[in-house]
Amino acid sequence: MTAVDGPGTGPLSGVTVIELAGLGPAPFAAMLLADLGADVVRVDRPTSGGTPPHRRADVLNRGKRSIVLDLKQPAAVEALLTLAGRADVLIEGFRPGVAERMGVGPDDVARRNPRLIYGRMTGWGQEGPLAHTAGHDIGYIALTGALGAIGAADGPPQVPLNLLGDFGGGSTYLVIGILSALWEARTTGRGQVVDAAIVDGTSHLLAALHSMLGSGRWTDRRGENLLDGGAPFYAVYETADGGHMAVGAIEPKFYAELLRLLEVGPEAASPDDQYARERWPQLRSVLAGVFARRTRDEWAELFADSDACVAPVLGLREAAAHPHLAHRRSLQERDGVLQPGPAPRLSGHPATTVPGAPIPGEHTANVLRAAGLDADTLVAQGVAFVASPAPQHATPAPPARSTPP
Repeated sequence: MTAVDGPGTGPLSGVTVIELAGLGPAPFAAMLLADLGADVVRVDRPTSGGTPPHRRADVLNRGKRSIVLDLKQPAAVEALLTLAGRADVLIEGFRPGVAERMGVGPDDVARRNPRLIYGRMTGWGQEGPLAHTAGHDIGYIALTGALGAIGAADGPPQVPLNLLGDFGGGSTYLVIGILSALWEARTTGRGQVVDAAIVDGTSHLLAALHSMLGSGRWTDRRGENLLDGGAPFYAVYETADGGHMAVGAIEPKFYAELLRLLEVGPEAASPDDQYARERWPQLRSVLAGVFARRTRDEWAELFADSDACVAPVLGLREAAAHPHLAHRRSLQERDGVLQPGPAPRLSGHPATTVPGAPIPGEHTANVLRAAGLDADTLVAQGVAFVASPAPQHATPAPPARSTPP
């Protein structure tokens, strides 16, 4: 199926995605598809001034095209359905039933395009006792058990930003579902609904922990296990300057290398006692005392290129300057905004630079005309809106959030 108005480049070139503007995980999923070459048309909502303000810092919108439609008006809904009739994927992140009340639910779209994949991004899913309630990442991961497993044994659970729920258990699984459904549609000719719930995806991410829990290798108490900071050789230590070093010397040979570089003798910490849990408090005290003797950068230099599995804890801006990340261009700057480079890497489509974010409404006229719609009339009627002039300076984007209340 052809793109609405010209294909992108990449493995998903020729795949057209309609994204109904939302917050957090749905836009990130659409960004990931755009990074892979899909032609993503984001349908933004009008503001009192017509088009929303342009935010170059909104990395989640990069690589997309933007149109502005007032979906409260029947003519705008009809225009959206026309666009969906030519697309491969539609993504929305509303509460269950909202899209249906707008007239753009799965059944409405399927009548125009039975091959379309309808991606639905929510926290609780499309059904269940909590499906119609508001929520955010922290609540979703709390109910799955993930939040309760993170943090020190003597403190409260620690919030892992919104990486684990919104983007790990949400966006990632929405993209997996969309790509799987697209593949099936190639042979069946039938689209389907992808119900991507953050509680489902986060629970799925916990598969390894459930395996260890079931085999008795994991206790259901945080801060007492191998990968939650309970093990002194898989933990974070403060340095002399208030920085931190991350230690992940799980395997015995890496643990031995850690002790060698730290110059910790067998009388203080024997390699043979690595998994002797009764010795862990003593070992933690020893390692903490040693790391406190030097600065973070001094330790980073010592452990550079070693197999001790030790790394400095960097800030977001510091990370861009790290030699390894700089070599891979894992972080790049575009329009004065530091942002991640495309991932994963595909040999057939080497990525060079990241694209910018569109001005809201920048592509309204072109997209509507390419779909055979009368863009001028729709704009004159206040159904569609064209871009406002871009500001001279970047405006900070609001923080990414989950399903709106």
